[in-house]
Amino acid sequence: MIMKTIQSDNYPIYFDNSVDELVKFVKKGHYSRFFILTDDNTAKYCLPMIKDHFAGFDNFDILEINAGEESKDIDFCIGIWRMLIDFGADRKSLLINLGGGVISDMGGFAASTFKRGIDFVHVPTTLLSQVDASVGGKTGIDIDSIKNIIGTFTQPKAVFIAYDFLDSLPPRQILSGLAEMFKHGLIADAAYWEELKKSDLRHPAPELIYRSIEIKNKVVMEDPTEQGFRKCLNFGHTIGHAIETNSLINDENPLSHGEAIAIGMICEAYLSHQKTGLSENELTEITNVLSNLYPKYPVEESSFSNLFTLMQKDKKNHNGKVNCTLLSHIGQCSIDHICTVYELYESLRYYAAL
Repeated sequence: MIMKTIQSDNYPIYFDNSVDELVKFVKKGHYSRFFILTDDNTAKYCLPMIKDHFAGFDNFDILEINAGEESKDIDFCIGIWRMLIDFGADRKSLLINLGGGVISDMGGFAASTFKRGIDFVHVPTTLLSQVDASVGGKTGIDIDSIKNIIGTFTQPKAVFIAYDFLDSLPPRQILSGLAEMFKHGLIADAAYWEELKKSDLRHPAPELIYRSIEIKNKVVMEDPTEQGFRKCLNFGHTIGHAIETNSLINDENPLSHGEAIAIGMICEAYLSHQKTGLSENELTEITNVLSNLYPKYPVEESSFSNLFTLMQKDKKNHNGKVNCTLLSHIGQCSIDHICTVYELYESLRYYAAL
């Protein structure tokens, strides 16, 4: 199946022959220098595929950071800025973000602020970054493990989706990306949700990835800076981000983003049943699909207070009131629902009792 280029908000998302398209893009841009930002994992498994295509270029350098969410902070960002300075980057330079969500988020932020902004593109190498982080123009870094609390809305100049990169991913990373794909079905496309349930989820088909990107791009195009409708993409994230942050702080082997968001979606589906008309059958279906796919995580009553404090720090809140995106049906969402501490605790208890 030929995957047509998707046109987003003033930038293209390439699928077929995407690495060749990247080379064409760099040549056409006449950049003074370009830089490939990567982490130690991507440098090992994905960078060689890219470097081979740039064998005839002599005006680029590699910037490498440590892999993992722990690197997505101001100190590592300062390191990127310093490397750009040391390698002579100017305002006609390009940053190529080759990696997963951390690289997309932080690379975009570093580029959008360096010398008041240089061009950047995304070459996402994980399923999560292909269907989520690379599309939409959100950039960001964490402070004190609060995710993406500092950032900008800055669009890349292009995104290049290469499915071959997914061959190097461990199953846990595939599962992490699948959570966002399931979310896209739950908020916008019931037929896609049904298709995902029947698919070989160990190796998501390119057509499924393409459909997820279509859904996210459509939402982003309608509301680029998250003034309203785009908040639907936050389903599962108010509770999920709090659980993810708590795990990052306390667990030796922290939850992946997708694992935490799966928990958040179960909890917020419960809230949807209580508050916005999601049927009991649909709640049971969502719970069964996600709980059978993702390992159970201990959410203890003793952690509820801390989780609520983390939820209160979410960017979508107003006046400290916790704001959730909920579902009215599978495939249909509803934004801006204030949830009380009692309701949030009950949703956590619902998950804990599974």
